[in-house]
Amino acid sequence: METTMDILPDLDNRYEIQGEQVQEFERNGHVQTLDLLNEQEITVYQRVISSAVNRFNDEKRSLAERDTYGKAFLQIMNLWRVDESVKKFVLAKRFAYIAAKLLGVENVRLYHDQALFKEPGGGPTPWHQDQNYWPLAANKTITMWMPLVDIPNPDMGMLTFASGSHREGAVSDLVISDESEDAFEQYVRQHRFPLVRPAALKAGDATWHNGFTIHNAPGNEGQRMREVMTIIYYADGTRIAPPQHSFQENDLKTWLGNKAPGSLADSDLNPLLL
Repeated sequence: METTMDILPDLDNRYEIQGEQVQEFERNGHVQTLDLLNEQEITVYQRVISSAVNRFNDEKRSLAERDTYGKAFLQIMNLWRVDESVKKFVLAKRFAYIAAKLLGVENVRLYHDQALFKEPGGGPTPWHQDQNYWPLAANKTITMWMPLVDIPNPDMGMLTFASGSHREGAVSDLVISDESEDAFEQYVRQHRFPLVRPAALKAGDATWHNGFTIHNAPGNEGQRMREVMTIIYYADGTRIAPPQHSFQENDLKTWLGNKAPGSLADSDLNPLLL
């Protein structure tokens, strides 16, 4: 039986972030938070999110029929808009408080959520910067990346960061593709950014990364789905930037209510979270 709203664990209490973690995030562009959800909480929300992914996933092609982007993961976005149980997870103050603390701001808004389920045998996620997709005039952006199942080793598709790469801001207009993999690989090597990824993560742990942090993930060589839920936040008061390419034009329409460049990014799709 599907979990109902009245028995979903509450996620509005604070998870205290230490000053060292804030400094690590500022320095490296990424940080971990362990045991962000306890065993009971992650068990319930894994069931809720996985159920929603199964209902709303419309990818019917085999892995062999897809391009590099399609092989990287099943991607289902803004589940909070179509599932009340997932909404409780996405709008949780526990997560928003961490995002605000790491960004050094009073409040954050939701950009969107996205489930990223990497199938067994799924391909690698090429190097990229998330914020290349976002028409936001700010560098105060952050993504929470939470596994819903244990990731016992990197070969199941662990997120990998080029530490310190966020300091340069936007490096390229390339979106996730074979071209972005080649271009960012060269850039990362030239600048000798340390490559950092967790050796393992438990379900309910999370990583957080700046929108400009260059990152990728290997393919899933495991026998089960790598189930990950992500939530993207930005600082309240952020304004919309003029779109620089078609992907940002699409994001403006899809995630920002098609508001005019220069206006506040505060549409109904971007609720204030604290």
